[in-house]
Amino acid sequence: MRCILTAAFLSCAAALPSSAQQGPYAQDDIVRFLIDSVDLGLNRGICIGTAEECAPPKPKGLDMFINFELDSAALTEEAQQNLAIFAQALNDERLKKASFVVEGHTDARGTDIYNDTLSEERAAAVKTYLIDQGVPTDRLTALGMGEAAPRVDDPMDPENRRVELRIDLD
Repeated sequence: MRCILTAAFLSCAAALPSSAQQGPYAQDDIVRFLIDSVDLGLNRGICIGTAEECAPPKPKGLDMFINFELDSAALTEEAQQNLAIFAQALNDERLKKASFVVEGHTDARGTDIYNDTLSEERAAAVKTYLIDQGVPTDRLTALGMGEAAPRVDDPMDPENRRVELRIDLD
């Protein structure tokens, strides 16, 4: 089971309560979102009914943005500040069973080979930063996706230059 967290810190706000103290969200907001998104073995119960009746409520979205400048895999100061909060959440005891996939993406500028390499560098930059913040290496996998999965319809849109983090319980 996978839950996507789009990581791209734009000034256009995260979908979280205004209780966030630093940056667009707080550590506990991230932890609660992840716990509500997937079964981390914390909830036990039996439901008799249809799959729809027994499905857990879908959590409200968590849209964190970590975008990159054109032709860059360097983390901005704002991205580093926000990733530091995200790292605290990943290190929370309630998420100790979870592993994460860090996916780098590009816009459609450049060749496929160039974009694949740049997206790998972006994913590696985020992974390295999270490791430097104390997230265990064995809980993070970095992948480059190139331009294959744009976030928005315009393949040249800067919003496509991003990293997405996926919780991976497989």
